[in-house]
Amino acid sequence: MPPPLTFRTATHADIDAIVTLVESAYRGEASRAGWTTEADLLGGQRTDAGKVRELVDAPGSRLILAFRDRELVGSVLLKDEGDAVAYVGMLAVRPTLQGGGVGRTLLEEAERVAGATLQARTMRMTVIPLRTELVAWYERCGYRRTGAQEPFPYGDERFGRPKRHDLFFVVLTKVLPR
Repeated sequence: MPPPLTFRTATHADIDAIVTLVESAYRGEASRAGWTTEADLLGGQRTDAGKVRELVDAPGSRLILAFRDRELVGSVLLKDEGDAVAYVGMLAVRPTLQGGGVGRTLLEEAERVAGATLQARTMRMTVIPLRTELVAWYERCGYRRTGAQEPFPYGDERFGRPKRHDLFFVVLTKVLPR
């Protein structure tokens, strides 16, 4: 059995490692080692140091890091949206560890932190619906489609270069237990 995960909030010292992790989980050939790749839908970058720095510095936002034996293996963004809602996004797990429970444990930690520190009662996320396996995984974790959609940020290469013209996001939510 692998050692347990430990968690902490990201600092400026973690920015480069977070960018490397997120890029490896979402884009390029390295991402194909896992099952959460977006490489067939999007090229270019998923994030950059400037964007991660903004997230680390933003009030009401935190990046939760997961470590196994002091090695970064996952990260997730948590943002306070007000009205007892927390946004969860940019969940990244090292591709070679995907499917081993790291992502689920990290998501559960984000939900715990959201409830305990943000007093969130609802989690919200957006996912490209063409990523059917990922949407199904979130649904197995208790998230449900709301019927709402959000546009994909075409033209903003900080989110990548789309390989298709039909991308958008569906909104998923989960009510946290009290």
